[in-house]
Amino acid sequence: MRALGLGAIPLHGQLSQSSRLSALNKFKAHSRDILVATDVAARGLDIPSVDLVLNFDLPGDSATYVHRVGRTARAGKSGVAVSLVTQYDLEVYLRIEKALGKKLDEYKGVTKEEALVFTERVGEAQRAAVRQLKDQHEKERSRGGGGGRGEKRAGAGGRGGRGGGGGGGKRGREEMDKDEG
Repeated sequence: MRALGLGAIPLHGQLSQSSRLSALNKFKAHSRDILVATDVAARGLDIPSVDLVLNFDLPGDSATYVHRVGRTARAGKSGVAVSLVTQYDLEVYLRIEKALGKKLDEYKGVTKEEALVFTERVGEAQRAAVRQLKDQHEKERSRGGGGGRGEKRAGAGGRGGRGGGGGGGKRGREEMDKDEG
């Protein structure tokens, strides 16, 4: 997101509590416009003003869905919730609609042609992010951070397991998150 010029900050369960609070405070203070969060942000956090919730992955149950999208409706304010739904999500999506007792509207705010305009920029940003992750991984290896065979580590193009590889992956992500400010 940085490569696209967007002021984003991450919030996820692999951050220390102090890093999570720091990320949340930066978002609340509007020093970051975008909070990229896992379900760690779905419940129990006081986030007074959220204009948009984008569900990249649908939650498995309607209660979590309601908590996520409810972030846009705090204190009588309104906002937009958009869920990216593929054919693989249809069953979960239909269960959510049934639990809510209403059909959710299809978002028609952007045409396919408008979305495709950003494909090249997003592709380049993705390549830059992969390079950055590879560089970070190599830096950790050269400092003796491990990364040998058999260790689970988050890396470029993959999804590392939670707590991957004796903490080396977590430390690298937190360092990257701190670099964002």
